[in-house]
Amino acid sequence: MKLEQIELFHISQRLVAPFVTSFGPQQQRDSLILAVRSAGATGWGECVATNTPGYSYETVGTAWHILSDFLIPAALGQEVEEPEELVGLMQFVRGHPLAKAGLEQAVWDLAAQRDGLSLAHKLARPYPEGARSRVKVGVSIGLQPTIDATLAVIQGYLEQGYGRIKLKIKPGRDVDLARRAREAFPDVPIMLDANSAYQLSDAPLLQQLDDLDLLMLEQPLGYEDIYDHSLLRPQIQTPLCLDESIHSADHARYALALGACDIINIKPSRVTGWVEARRIHDLCWAAGVPVWCGGMLETGVGRAAQLALAALPGFTLPGDISATARYYEVDITAPFVLNAEDSTMTVPTRPGLGVEVDRKQLAAVTVRRQTFGATHV
Repeated sequence: MKLEQIELFHISQRLVAPFVTSFGPQQQRDSLILAVRSAGATGWGECVATNTPGYSYETVGTAWHILSDFLIPAALGQEVEEPEELVGLMQFVRGHPLAKAGLEQAVWDLAAQRDGLSLAHKLARPYPEGARSRVKVGVSIGLQPTIDATLAVIQGYLEQGYGRIKLKIKPGRDVDLARRAREAFPDVPIMLDANSAYQLSDAPLLQQLDDLDLLMLEQPLGYEDIYDHSLLRPQIQTPLCLDESIHSADHARYALALGACDIINIKPSRVTGWVEARRIHDLCWAAGVPVWCGGMLETGVGRAAQLALAALPGFTLPGDISATARYYEVDITAPFVLNAEDSTMTVPTRPGLGVEVDRKQLAAVTVRRQTFGATHV
């Protein structure tokens, strides 16, 4: 496949409600969309870098710079048969995984279309088990003004059919919140996500969560830490999940060798894309370590690619791939809908990502656009 033309869109969409984490609130969601063309086909990718450098050092501004000045010029005009080859072309840029993942996703879409396969089935080719047709999902709930407000939000999502609840926490808004949630919903799988808001010295506080039968505690310590998590893990009974600490298959290998976690959250964008995400999946699957697919408030472009990854056999825990209506009133693709009877999302089956981008809606939310390569394509 010759990568003949690449379009880059900076889009801005308003979330249906503010999403509040330990980093702060977010309601206006910016991201980058890529359209890569080859032989009349278009592959779509999403770079999930957003407005501020909270979760990641990357922002839409830095990602635009890295893509437009380095990654796109390196890829444009190249013959790329498989996404692994694109990874090699991007290696000269150190870091910037969100930018790289957006471009890689578009090439996966192109390659799967060429092969006449859904992205899920292309990703699953190495596995006899194949890809699932539906993926278990849950919902992530940001910090609310009060505990009572949080309980009301939980109840609302349970009534919609979500079977797993993730609550954001931070110091001062943690144990009491979790305890009240468990008391109100004794049989619901509940997990907590700290987004690196605690220190190892907070172990006695985190031990107070041990009797709540939580599904997991996600990333309590530093966003680049593995070692302190290995010291925390023996001190708590709640299963420990790493997110921000895992940037590559090597980081996953270090974490497993040190006993730093029980579970790993694989966000493909955080680990540079679907090639590396599948490597982490394979490593954890071989070690018997559960994985699940995290979310970054994606549009339908990114959500389709997440579902394809989460359809792999090693993803045994519900992911953060909620229905479109959880985030956007109008998206740039047709909405994804929750299967309320079993808290699942259906994996697209058409070739490639399996979604159509609404060009009119894309134009409506685009604040900046640039085309690279031949304009006649």
